Amino acid sequence: MARYLDVHPDNPQPRVIAQVADAVREDALIAYPTDSGYALGARLGNRDGRDRILAIRQLDEKHHFTLMCADFAQLGQFVQISNNAFRAIRASTPGPYTFILPATAEVPRRLMHPRKRTVGVRIPDHALCQALLSELGEPILSSSLILPGETEPRALGWEIKEELDHVLDIVVEAGETIAEPTTVVDWSDGYPEVVRRGAGDPTRFEE
Repeated sequence: MARYLDVHPDNPQPRVIAQVADAVREDALIAYPTDSGYALGARLGNRDGRDRILAIRQLDEKHHFTLMCADFAQLGQFVQISNNAFRAIRASTPGPYTFILPATAEVPRRLMHPRKRTVGVRIPDHALCQALLSELGEPILSSSLILPGETEPRALGWEIKEELDHVLDIVVEAGETIAEPTTVVDWSDGYPEVVRRGAGDPTRFEE
């Protein structure tokens, strides 16, 4: 059964955040709220966590995982960013955008797209996410909690606990969450291509 932890949405309790971070370090798979609905999260080096995410969402090996990053400096350690991309991404973060970019050697190969060698990155505008990332000290391997046959991420912690109790280790509750996925922008070919329109305004990346 998954542990259910209630966190204040604006002022996350450090004690609870530390519990979640410790569990992630010990290879727990968590469901946690972001600024674009719930996500599944695991430690970067957690092979089993990666496989469990794919199984829950019924995805194949070509799925673009996302590294949830604390800030732009951390993001820059894991992806290669051109000057054009740098300015545009810097201006739109933190926020509900996911950017697909060429991965650096810091990213485990199993987390990259198998052919393109790319990975998704984003910086959330969410107090709980920022507190957890700060406590953890590294990005969280993430994927939106969109279940098979659905088009929007889950938004209610108690509902996730009820439905996925047997496949998760922790469900973090932090009040009302917007159930709209991120806008996804693929910069891997040197120019922006909006591949999913979501919570972030896509017009700034369109011709």
